[in-house]
Amino acid sequence: MTPQTVLTNANLVLEDQVLHGTIVIEDGVITDIDAGAVAHGEDMDGDYVVPGLIELHTDHLEQHFAPRPGVRWPLTAAIQAHDSQIAASGITTVFDCLRLGSDEDGGFEKGEMRAMSGAIQEAQREGRLRAEHRIHLRCEVSAADVMDHFSEFEDDEAVGLISLMDHAPGQRQFQTLDQYELYYKTKRGLSDEEFRAFVERRQMQSAIYSDKHRHALAAICAARGIAIASHDDATLDHVEEAKQFNVTVAEFPTSMTAAKASHDAGMGVLMGAPNVVRGKSHSGNIAARELAREGVLDVLSSDYVPFSLVYAPFVLAEEIDHIDLPDAIAMVTANPARQVGLDDRGRLAPGLRADLVRVGRQDTIPVVRQVWREGRRVA
Repeated sequence: MTPQTVLTNANLVLEDQVLHGTIVIEDGVITDIDAGAVAHGEDMDGDYVVPGLIELHTDHLEQHFAPRPGVRWPLTAAIQAHDSQIAASGITTVFDCLRLGSDEDGGFEKGEMRAMSGAIQEAQREGRLRAEHRIHLRCEVSAADVMDHFSEFEDDEAVGLISLMDHAPGQRQFQTLDQYELYYKTKRGLSDEEFRAFVERRQMQSAIYSDKHRHALAAICAARGIAIASHDDATLDHVEEAKQFNVTVAEFPTSMTAAKASHDAGMGVLMGAPNVVRGKSHSGNIAARELAREGVLDVLSSDYVPFSLVYAPFVLAEEIDHIDLPDAIAMVTANPARQVGLDDRGRLAPGLRADLVRVGRQDTIPVVRQVWREGRRVA
């Protein structure tokens, strides 16, 4: 018989309350939750215990695989470095973003992301990884070769989420050329003439490919039961298009209009946890806290800073009057789980997976003290 794990004297963050009590784990599953402390078990010393965090959109793996221009780090070593930081941030389920489709801002060659996905799955089978890793394919629909890149994933069962992206200038993330010029012209050191030509090429590619590729990818997702995310929606037309494709996650809407319409349509509105912590978007778009104040923020993503996923909920619970800690924690646990159909995790309740995080709070910045995945201590 598998011995029980008992965590007591904890502030358990449940769906509707914070309960001072005890949680019992057996065979990787939560078996009991009770109020009050018990004499036996591991003393949590009054720390919070929250469900394991669920990350739907992180580019963090890229930083380990391609740490410098032209540099490629060994795949398994990059994955393990990424995984260690993910788990230490309290993330027990992560959808690793893999970019498909080349554009003039770079990207990866065909085969690189396929090799990455294979290496992630092999590392998982070998027991190298602390978190559970799934695949999120970020598909640049304006790229001529996105379907060619996607063809390598047609039979990959690890793919659980696909986002439909178009980073061409003049719409979505870059609604004005001022934003695009700051982001690309300065970054790439282009002359005025070179920048104009660059913009024209990107807009032409978008006009040729985006609509065709969106429809093709959405049809494949529908057939395979893969969740779809829209990306950088700015207008009501964008939201109507997302509804047409049965999108369940609205990633990084760039206007309040799009965010409200997406939320009202039942999509999980996802914003960056770094945006919450910093109080603003790095690209000059709408601040996540504004969406939270309007009640249309549903899901947080660590995006490029893993630790932000455990940090941001505490910021929201303190800064936004109508958001309490259970509401904020749900944005990184129950809500993302629901949007991608993971009904076995994301909440502290008997019968669910024992994915847990012990979080200490001496000041404004939380400390991840312990992490369990399916009842096994991983950090």
